[in-house]
Amino acid sequence: MKKYTAVPVIALWLALTLGAWFSPADALSEAERRPLAQRPAVSGEALLSGTFMADFEDYSLDQFPLRDAFRQIKTRFHYFVLGQMDNNGIYLAKGHVVKQEYPLSEVSVNHALNRFQYLYETYFSGSNVYAAVVPDKGYYLAEESGHLAMDYETMFRMVREGMPWASFIDLTDTLSAADYYRTDTHWRQERLLETAGKICDSLGVTAPRESDFTRTALDRPFYGVYRGQVALPLEPDTIYLLESPLLEDCIVYDYETGETGTVYDRSKLDSRDLYDVYLSGARSLLTIENPNASTDRELIVFRDSFGSSLVPLLLRDYATVTLVDIRYIRSDLLDRFLDFSGQDVLLLYSTLVLNNSASLK
Repeated sequence: MKKYTAVPVIALWLALTLGAWFSPADALSEAERRPLAQRPAVSGEALLSGTFMADFEDYSLDQFPLRDAFRQIKTRFHYFVLGQMDNNGIYLAKGHVVKQEYPLSEVSVNHALNRFQYLYETYFSGSNVYAAVVPDKGYYLAEESGHLAMDYETMFRMVREGMPWASFIDLTDTLSAADYYRTDTHWRQERLLETAGKICDSLGVTAPRESDFTRTALDRPFYGVYRGQVALPLEPDTIYLLESPLLEDCIVYDYETGETGTVYDRSKLDSRDLYDVYLSGARSLLTIENPNASTDRELIVFRDSFGSSLVPLLLRDYATVTLVDIRYIRSDLLDRFLDFSGQDVLLLYSTLVLNNSASLK
């Protein structure tokens, strides 16, 4: 009996081994949105130093046959057989996939505050400055579902007290878990009118109204970053655009490419991350010119990716809005591109970036 049991096991092992060695290597994991390790080159130096085996281990794990199927089996086993609360820090709550953000890193928050202090002292100490923190969706889901979460209140207090020169705008009471994509990190633009309205009220400009916009659903389904990480066949989200004649007339200048574009970049409909349709995704420096603005006021927004879908809702009164992402451009280079001369300034950052702020330059 043991002999007959061993035969299929050996056959399966042999098939998987041959598949790992001879199947073409995939360059990317669409589910995880990351490059996959490639087969390392064989050399005497690599073999003697041990780097070949280390690199080959990464390659074999990334290129394992039926890898996504095995990842799904592993996830189901962890959640539904072992009853674990999370799998590699990813958990399910109220139909959402959530990444556990714990604990609060006060060192990281202080690093971000130091960067903001430099920006204030160097560029806009004479401006009206506002600050808002975007809570990640764990703020609304972690405690009720029994999962660990960072100390959000301490983070908000640190930001308020660490930037006494900025007016703090509390966004937490304008949002709920329903305002975020189920499978992704980000918030949903079509549900941000109240949030945008609170920011506009603080800035002293006209708040957006639902009647200003037409809600348009993108035809392509949106598979957020957490869907790939959780490795479960969850239903996709739908991305909606809040469109208006005012936004259609706006001209977006991209300092990286030297080209102009539109607020909603439909060339990104074929990109791996459909959220990039909002202001072309990750960009270091953009300027939006609004020819139909009701004032000549200007706004500079220091932001992360959450700002891409929110800023279009703040445009009505501003003739020019500039978006700066200091994850992709050094702070000490900004005066080469921008003239800081008393514009309104908004620092808009998510708890995810503040708690992992090493990328802020």
